[in-house]
Amino acid sequence: MAFTEFEDSIAWQKAQHLMETILVHIEPLKAYWLKDQTYRAGTSISNNIAEGFERQYDKEFIQFLFYSLGSCGEVRSMLHLAIRLKYLSENTALELIEKAREISRIIRGLIKYLKTNK
Repeated sequence: MAFTEFEDSIAWQKAQHLMETILVHIEPLKAYWLKDQTYRAGTSISNNIAEGFERQYDKEFIQFLFYSLGSCGEVRSMLHLAIRLKYLSENTALELIEKAREISRIIRGLIKYLKTNK
């Protein structure tokens, strides 16, 4: 594998950065439900990468990477809702959505690598 600690994973690093950026834009919102669900889904991306990596078996790591993918999708869905409800500007939300898509692509690549290099 290309990294020996989960902190070295590009997907984990980008997921952490995404949450930092999301916090800046969502923290001021008064819509608690939107903040809470977005926080939970967003932190779950990097947390599942970390937890799966620490399991030390590729099969389990892959399962947790799929959980991370699901969380990426959930974050994107919440950001689309934030646009529709006019909680975030379209430009800001679309920028964050693209960051989540990039993380999804990286995670999919890692899953593919783990499945083919057993």
